[in-house]
Amino acid sequence: MVDFTVIPQRTALINVDPQNCFISSPNDLAVLERINELAAVCREAGVLVIHTRHILAPDGSDAGVLADIFPELDIVHRGSEGAEYHDHLVVDPRDVHLEKPRFGAFYATNLELLLRTRGIDTVIISGYVTNVCCETTAREAAVRDFRVFFLSDGTSTGDIGDVTRNELQRATLATLGILFAQVLTVEEMTQKILRASHTLPAAVAGELSDSHV
Repeated sequence: MVDFTVIPQRTALINVDPQNCFISSPNDLAVLERINELAAVCREAGVLVIHTRHILAPDGSDAGVLADIFPELDIVHRGSEGAEYHDHLVVDPRDVHLEKPRFGAFYATNLELLLRTRGIDTVIISGYVTNVCCETTAREAAVRDFRVFFLSDGTSTGDIGDVTRNELQRATLATLGILFAQVLTVEEMTQKILRASHTLPAAVAGELSDSHV
C-alpha cells in the first residue's frame, strides 16, 4: 500500500458537502464530529481547510442532465435549507469555501487553480457522500497528480436499495485504496499530520509557507 509523505504547508483538507441534506443519521453526525476534530489539527499544523457545497440555481437552470437522473435536486438549490452547512460544522475564518455544480469538487470550479497557486500537491478527502461526491473528488484529484488521502471513518454514505451503507463504504474504500488514494482513519491521518508538523524544522516550515502564499 502507498504511504504518502505529509508536508502540512503543501496539503489541504477538502471537506466535501457537509450540508443539511446529506447529514441525517447518528453515523453522519459522528463523522462530522471527527471531521471537526481533524480540521482543528489541520489548521494548527498549517494545512488549508476547504469546505465545499453542492449548489444549483433555484430554477434548476444549471442542473443539466442531473435533473433527469435525480429529480430531487431542489435539496441543493441555492437558498434552500438543505443546501446550507450543517449547524454542527465548525467553520474558522481561515477556511476556504467552494461552491460546486456537480459531484466532483474540481469540475467547473477554481479548486485546482486555488491549490496550485498555494503550492499544494496533497489533499485529504472528508465529508459526504462517500461513494458519490467524495469518491468523485478523490478520483479527480488523483488524475490531476495530487496525492490523495481518503478518510475511511471521516466520510459517510447511506443505503442504496438493498445495498447497505457498510457495503458501499467498504467497496468504495477498496477501489480507492488500490488505485487512487491512501485510505486512513481520522486518527491515523491526525497522527501523520502531527508527526510531520513536529519533525519539520521551524525554519523549513517558514520557508515553505512563504514560498506558497
